[in-house]
Amino acid sequence: MIPRKIGRRQFIEGAAALTGGAILGPAVLRAAEQAATAIRAAKASATDQVTLGRSGLKLSRLGIGTGSNGGSVQRKLGQEEFTRLLRHAYDQGITYFDTADSYKMHGWVGQAIKGLPREKLYIQSKLWGNPEKPMAEIERFRKELGVDYIDTVLLHAAVKKDWDEDRKRAIEALREAKEKKLIRAIGFSSHGRNALARAAELDWLDVALIRINPQGVAIDTADDKGAVYGSTAADVPAVAEAVKKLRDKRIGVIGMKLIGNGDFTKPEDREKSIRYVMQSGLVDAAVIGFKSTAEVDEAIQRINAALAGKPPAVG
Repeated sequence: MIPRKIGRRQFIEGAAALTGGAILGPAVLRAAEQAATAIRAAKASATDQVTLGRSGLKLSRLGIGTGSNGGSVQRKLGQEEFTRLLRHAYDQGITYFDTADSYKMHGWVGQAIKGLPREKLYIQSKLWGNPEKPMAEIERFRKELGVDYIDTVLLHAAVKKDWDEDRKRAIEALREAKEKKLIRAIGFSSHGRNALARAAELDWLDVALIRINPQGVAIDTADDKGAVYGSTAADVPAVAEAVKKLRDKRIGVIGMKLIGNGDFTKPEDREKSIRYVMQSGLVDAAVIGFKSTAEVDEAIQRINAALAGKPPAVG
């Protein structure tokens, strides 16, 4: 078992083994490699730049969401306060900003990111339904966000098993947009386990935004209703198994609903959820909708503690 804390002596011994493995033997080399792995794990944080599956895209492990209650929570802040919130997150190292057309937040995000280096940002939006002119919608997204390209556009709120058949026109437009480098990856957001199962069968899919928390609040159920509520902890194992299939295909996985659609008002519920998600190995990154800088700071602290296997620094 790898010790949680690596001292100076262990580090030196590990380094020596790495450079002199041929002399010291494979057992010592393995021990040194384990020590180095533990050191890296101890430094993992919410603001690490992680790789999103086979897409190769980089984003911060924690993202800031702009769609709480359909974006109304963020819009209620007003542009000035929302910009302050997003810039605070960026200053802490968060570079992943999640939005959607239906949130009515494109312009807000575009205003907030003005002046920030585009190449350091990961911007994700979502396309609802199967519009008549999806390419025109994508162009509108870019204009509203004020960017030359969008990192990922998701097919929003897929529920049914055959969701990809229902959205062929939108999918073809996204594939064309990717070829033209107007977007960098194609994804979907899951709102039902039938849709989640289908995703693992699609070779063109780069990213999956999935609902996950150990309490089972607002996660995917086995029916095709796509309800926000109605799920329980009994649904968690099935969701986890479905997500593992996505991981096997190296589809990038981002977790959402870590705060139970805003229901986890008790610190212990937020702690339980964040710790489970960060230690599950099921996601590359996660997104949380925030309305204050204090919430951003709390989430960062909880994620950092969970990744290090330490008690949280907050209540």
